[in-house]
Amino acid sequence: MSTAACSLSGGDQPAAPGERVVTLVTHDSWAARPELLEEFRRESGIKVEVRKSGDAGALTNQLVLSKANPIGDLAYGVDSTFASRALAENVFAEYRSPEADKGPQRYAIDSSARLTAIDVGDVCVNTHPETLAQKGIPEPKSFEDLADPRYKDLLAVESPLTSSPGLAFLLGTIAHFGEPGWTDYWRRLKANGVKVVRGWEEAYGQEFSGSSGKGQRPIVVSYASSPAAEVAPDGKPRTKALLDTCFRQVEYAGVLAGAKHADDAKKVLDFLASQRFQAEVADTMYVYPARDGVPLPPSWQTAAPAPVTPLAMPSDRVQANRERWVEQWRALAQG
Repeated sequence: MSTAACSLSGGDQPAAPGERVVTLVTHDSWAARPELLEEFRRESGIKVEVRKSGDAGALTNQLVLSKANPIGDLAYGVDSTFASRALAENVFAEYRSPEADKGPQRYAIDSSARLTAIDVGDVCVNTHPETLAQKGIPEPKSFEDLADPRYKDLLAVESPLTSSPGLAFLLGTIAHFGEPGWTDYWRRLKANGVKVVRGWEEAYGQEFSGSSGKGQRPIVVSYASSPAAEVAPDGKPRTKALLDTCFRQVEYAGVLAGAKHADDAKKVLDFLASQRFQAEVADTMYVYPARDGVPLPPSWQTAAPAPVTPLAMPSDRVQANRERWVEQWRALAQG
């Protein structure tokens, strides 16, 4: 993904002379309402400047490479597939937000309180039932179905080399099939015509038939929440997430070690975990809130219910094996 930088706060209003400013480093999918940040600015006296740095993997790399001279005060968007690397590199300072006890502690990586869970974005296979029906093909239900010859040339996935959901899907297949079973599964997917693209925008926006209608493939790797963005005028979702294929991704925020404005950064982190901010993450960023008791939008109840038993993997296991697994996948994909 491309790397971009921008500042958001109530219509991009510049900081006033002497105003307290906190730089929030995040991924390209950040989409909180500027008006909400402006409300926080008025109440706290803190202007949040947002600096975008690619996807979760690119963001983590930036934070690690710049840890001796942090590029911001606070980071949001390091997910559970990369969190152990950031912690091992001592990117984040210790801070336990008082808001963490409202639910985010369920997703704690370790006991150091350096990262606070902000949202959950389960990665799942999505389908477009209309296209499948036109082809006279039943909807798939499982990982195994995707390797069935009936679904030849119908699946698009993101590369784990360049995409966070692509990596999550790979980890999901490893969690489901184990070792060495996952490698045989990917050989069968390759033989069945799986198309691997660079990132989510290309897979979902260009290859998938269920979003813009321009794509030719009715099966794609996306998110459990994606069908909430594909609701027809009659209130019914045009797409479905296969909940048996979901892999849990949690996104975290943390105060950067060596931050110039650490005390104010803690206040921003508290805000990200607050009821007010959490109540908007579904509508603005299409993720599930990490905080307990935050209702989802009504359309999500039928279009995008949260997976009850998603696949998951301990972050330390991901950290210990990520490079080996990705290299094995590369050899399979290119072989």
